[in-house]
Order: sequence, then structure tokens, then C-alpha cells
Amino acid sequence: MTPTSAAPKVEGEDLAARVQTGTHFMLGDHACAEGALAAGLDFFAGYPITPSTEICERLAHRLPEVGGKFVQMEDELASMAAIIGASVAGARSLTATSGPGFSLMMENVGLAAIMEAPCVIVDVMRASPSTGLPTAVGQADVLQARWGSHGDYGIVAYAPSSPQECFDLAIQALNTADQYRIPTFIMMDEIIGHMTERVVIPPAEDIPFVPRKTPSEPPGEGTFLPFKPDEDLVPPMAHAGQGYRVHFTGLTHDEQGYPRLTAAAHEKLVNRLVDKVRLNAEKIVMYEEYLLDDAETIVISFGCTARSARHAVTLARQEGIKAGLLRLITLWPFPETRIRALLDTGRVKEFVVPEINLGQVRREVERLTQLPVKRVNNPGGAMITPDLIIEVMER
Repeated sequence: MTPTSAAPKVEGEDLAARVQTGTHFMLGDHACAEGALAAGLDFFAGYPITPSTEICERLAHRLPEVGGKFVQMEDELASMAAIIGASVAGARSLTATSGPGFSLMMENVGLAAIMEAPCVIVDVMRASPSTGLPTAVGQADVLQARWGSHGDYGIVAYAPSSPQECFDLAIQALNTADQYRIPTFIMMDEIIGHMTERVVIPPAEDIPFVPRKTPSEPPGEGTFLPFKPDEDLVPPMAHAGQGYRVHFTGLTHDEQGYPRLTAAAHEKLVNRLVDKVRLNAEKIVMYEEYLLDDAETIVISFGCTARSARHAVTLARQEGIKAGLLRLITLWPFPETRIRALLDTGRVKEFVVPEINLGQVRREVERLTQLPVKRVNNPGGAMITPDLIIEVMER
């Protein structure tokens, strides 16, 4: 994503307090909170839940310092509703949760999608289902991020593998949400959220900022259609209170925003909600490659497991196995084009997909190839070690 400007300075705000430039030794959860603040976060609503509570605590302390608003809600249903409301009033908004709360948010994720209310949801994944292992790692919310709410819609989901990326991807997620008017996810896992590493925060003028598109005509002039898209399929956003006539609804609606309960109107709206992400996937997708140039065994992983996978690839090379790593930074959209390009080389013999669930990303890889796709899994509670990954490569 190409930034259009540096982060704006809110009048009367101490920008140095918002962007704590320098090198820090920081928890992943705290780095995520600081990244959101640096990107211009105005509003947080959430309910404390392990292992995301440190995000909530950090923002409860930090947001009031910079003129933002923090609200502890009664539950996660209300939290998601609150950040949607703040978004349509013009705020950059975010919430943070873990698996059980993530499930409760899903109905209103669909509301955000059809209202085109940009917002960010951080899910610090733990071992599940239900309460599961609240303080232990998991990565089993991957498919829920993509398909958790009912119906068809477009979203973007990022997966940091370090506290530094927790900071960087918080900025990216807020920018992406505003650029495409979508709910956007940061799919951290407990190990990354509770890991402490070096985090470098750049000067405020180097923080990328992508503003929401706004109507070109002043309020009260002409015939403004709040859901009429531009060529990129994203409508300019008029905020509540600006003087424009805007009607938000969870019903299928026309470009004026009023209910239009026909199959034709539904097809037009839902296809656009999907296509504004699908057709921009190549701009959105992010990944890291390690030793892929001549790789015959390709490991695909994300989050904390990708750290083990990188070490496994290094050790496998020492044993003469031509292994390489494709680390997913964007889980959704999935990097189908890059995987197909690797297949087109004719060099790849197999894929190995380690993940702390029972094979959710593996299913995506299997859709794209008839080559062997080997799995390295546990359902949560422990890291996947490099030795386990190498063992599967050698079978």
C-alpha cells in the first residue's frame, strides 16, 4: 500500500506522545497498541480477555493521553457494535479479543461489512474451542476470520510473526480498513502477543497514513449518493454529523443507502463488497520468502509457527534438503498467485504446512495443487518445533 501522506497532527495533540519514536523492548500486545496509536487510532471499545488483555490495558492508559476515547464494554457483542458506531462518526476504531469473544463479534462483523464501516479487530489466538486453554497458544481462528460471519463479503487479515510486525501491521490494518472500507483483522497468536522483543518506532513523519476518501461535493449541494462507488468499487465516506444525508442499514440497500429488497440489488451490492477486495488482492497480499529460489520442498506457515519453520528450513538445508519458506503475512486474501507461480516452475515436489490447528491453511494449499501437502499440526497449547517440521520433510 502506498501512503498518501504522513500521519496528520490532530489540533492540540502532542504528537510525540502518540508516536513514541525510538527503540523499545516491548511486548507484542503493547507493540500492537502503539502501532494503532501511531496510525491515528481515535477510539477503542473492548472487553478484557486473555491473551489480548494487555492491548486493552495499554490503550486504557495511552488513549486518554492523546485525546482518544477508551470504553470498556459489557461484552464483545457491544464492543464490535461500538467500534462500528465510532467508525461511521469518523473515528479510526479498533477492538481486541481472543477466540470466545471473536465468535461473539461475528454477527456485527457482517454488519460492518455491509455498512462498509472501516474498523480493525485484533484476535490474539489461544488454544480452543470454547474456553480451551486461555493462557496457551493456538492458531485455529484462521478460517473463522475469513468465513465467521454469515454471507459473502470481503475482508483482509494479517498475521504478525514478531512484536515489530505487531506494530507495523497495526498501522497497515488501520490504513487498509480505511482504504477499502472493510473490517480488517490482525490474527496474532498468544506467543507473539506475549513475546518481548526489540521494536523500532520510526519518527511520526515516517508513519504511513492512508485517509478515507471523502465526498467531493459539500453537504447540501447536488445529489450525493453515499454508497455510489468510484472506479475502485469503494464509495467516498460521509460521516454522521457532517451534514450529508446518510442512511446506514444492515439490509440490502441501494446507492442512496435505503433498503432495496430485491435479488438484483443484492447481487449488485454483495458482488461489489467481495470484488473491492478480490480485484485488489495483488496490491494487498504480503508475504516473506526465504530460500525459495531453488526450493523443492516449500514450507508455508505464519505467526509464531513461521519462526520454527524458518529454523527448520535452515537446518534442512544443512542436511541437503532443498527447502524454502513462504511466510504468510496476509492470511486473507490468500497468496494464490504466488503459490501458482512456484508450481509453474516445475521444481516443487511437495509442500509442508505447519500450523497450530488441525489443518486450516493446509486446505487452502490443497485447493491449488495435486502435489503432496504434508501437515504438521497440534490443536493448541504448545509450539511446533523445528525438529517436528524436519521430520515430516524427511518422510
